[in-house]
Amino acid sequence: MIHTMDDLGYQAFDCDNHYYEALDAFTRHVPRQMHARCVQWAEIDGRQHHLVGGRLAHAVKNPTWNPIAKPGAIGDFLRGNPKNIRPEDLLRDREPLPDAYLRSEARLPLLDGQGLEGMWLFPTLGVLYEELLKEDTEAVVALFRGFNRWLEEDWGLNYEGRIFGAPYISLADLDFACSELEWALERDARIIVMRPAAVWTARDGVRSPSDPMFDPFWARVNEAGVTVVVHAGDSGYTTHGYVPDGFSASFGGAFSPNIKHFNIERAAYDFLITLAYEKLFERFPNLRVASVENGAEFLPDLFRKLAQSRNRLGKLGYYKDDPCEVFREHVWINPFWEDDVNEVVEYMGEDRVIFGSDWPHIEGMPQPLDYVPEVAHFADARQRKILRENTAGLNVRRPA
Repeated sequence: MIHTMDDLGYQAFDCDNHYYEALDAFTRHVPRQMHARCVQWAEIDGRQHHLVGGRLAHAVKNPTWNPIAKPGAIGDFLRGNPKNIRPEDLLRDREPLPDAYLRSEARLPLLDGQGLEGMWLFPTLGVLYEELLKEDTEAVVALFRGFNRWLEEDWGLNYEGRIFGAPYISLADLDFACSELEWALERDARIIVMRPAAVWTARDGVRSPSDPMFDPFWARVNEAGVTVVVHAGDSGYTTHGYVPDGFSASFGGAFSPNIKHFNIERAAYDFLITLAYEKLFERFPNLRVASVENGAEFLPDLFRKLAQSRNRLGKLGYYKDDPCEVFREHVWINPFWEDDVNEVVEYMGEDRVIFGSDWPHIEGMPQPLDYVPEVAHFADARQRKILRENTAGLNVRRPA
């Protein structure tokens, strides 16, 4: 069922919308001499594919996106497949690539019809390619500096106060991270995005994102009060040999069940709990971190582990405050639409749950406000927090 603003009495704020990258998104502003180390197009058996760092990327079968599967195409499959339809068959209905997936001026007119006041906008492929380049820090810097310039040109970081593009920032090079953050702040960015993963650096090896070596970056985020979004992507997680590693749209072969499906949630769990374990929020008490499109089923175990750590170390003075409460203060969770939102509210509180439709991806909502029935049993005030107020609040910078 498609819902409208009239059903709610207000417009929602969607924390998870996506674009499909233009054909030159990864090349337009990348120095030509770096293309071979970053992203190139290659024709194989008559089809166009991306080479990333000289290797064939398998994330999607058709990175030109044209034609494209329709929004929410596999939604029923993810909710238990009540009609017993093969997921491959759900993807056969395709359409020419709409302009609204490519440029802000074409997307903006859709928002009112979708009942949205505003939305956060994230990459489709852009969150997958750092993993493929992580051993070449210079390529990571060149690619994402250029990618962010493309984002500014085609979408903007704040378009008409309604579409908020998220520049992608990697901590692989601290100077790049800090300068790119300043570039984004100068253009009125309200959010920045990074993948949930340990950081591969050229000089210092692999480090936690909350390692003190990155404190200059986090200090500026803290000062500016911009929200950091940790969005699902290729975090490089291994399946330890149970199924082939690597990020692939086939999910390990024709949607067959396998442990690769858990990698997104495992990556977010590890990233978020590490920030708490390493007391990043104690060092920088104005940080706000939103976990988007990472699910929420890890929350019970995460809070159990934080409580164990508190009980073991609390009286020894390791933590200044209860890490469970610190986590709730600084982290916002966007559940998968098939998650139990009641459980998420129970663990995080109604002020820390944010609605995201993943539109127009195949695993998201056919229309953003198709999510409304999931929260319809809540009182109106709680519904409004989840559907609008919480994300709208995160979208306003909160300088320290």
